[in-house]
Amino acid sequence: MTRLAALYIHPVKSLHRVDMTALELDPWGPRGDRRWLVVAPDGRFMTQRQHPAMARILTALNGETLHLTGSAGSALRIDPPAPQAPAIKVSVWKDHAIAARDAGDEAAAWLSAILGTACRLVHMADPAHARPTDFGSVSFADGFPLLVTNTASLDDLNARLDQPVPMERFRPNIVIETDQPWAEDEWRSIRIGTVELDLVKPCSRCIVTTIDQESGTIPVPREPLKTMTGFRHRPGGVMFGQNAVIRHAGTIRLGDAVELID
Repeated sequence: MTRLAALYIHPVKSLHRVDMTALELDPWGPRGDRRWLVVAPDGRFMTQRQHPAMARILTALNGETLHLTGSAGSALRIDPPAPQAPAIKVSVWKDHAIAARDAGDEAAAWLSAILGTACRLVHMADPAHARPTDFGSVSFADGFPLLVTNTASLDDLNARLDQPVPMERFRPNIVIETDQPWAEDEWRSIRIGTVELDLVKPCSRCIVTTIDQESGTIPVPREPLKTMTGFRHRPGGVMFGQNAVIRHAGTIRLGDAVELID
């Protein structure tokens, strides 16, 4: 009926994505996804909402080692902080006591120079315990382990825009190919091989959808948010995609069939 069309992780929240051929799903999200976070000196999370240039910082993972590349070609290689590294509390939205470890002065200086503002890089060593929620644990993602989107919904949106936008604007983890726009609004649970996901909440979209994820610029002010407001506004915001939690973990791969459970 449907299949997996694209898979992504974002090793550092709000930096550039990594295109994947497979995702290993842990209970708290895709392995390697949003385990690193850029924070202000007070520990508050930083995103493209305030710093669009974050989109231009390329990311890669080699095992647990993080590689970052700036737009001018400067690069940083950093391993997860050692257990004895300073433990701090950082905040993401209303979660103000997330356990993290500071990645050190070299990473802080490198990122601060690129972004033009003081910041630090932190790592979540233990997602199982660092950020518990009502439905389990989650990494530094906004609030849920996964974001699932539908290709037909993007096609419908793009048919309404003067300048189409790519799916990467919405920063999903899982993109499902269907021929039914907005079918995901009615999905409750899906199965991909042995993996089962519960879709629990529509995703309210923000200004990040207006930012080109390759250049870190805003090509058309307010779009696609302005157009979506006209037909996708719901209580809580303008919706695109579904937040999901992982009922049964495992590995999924591009091209895998997707089955509706209910």
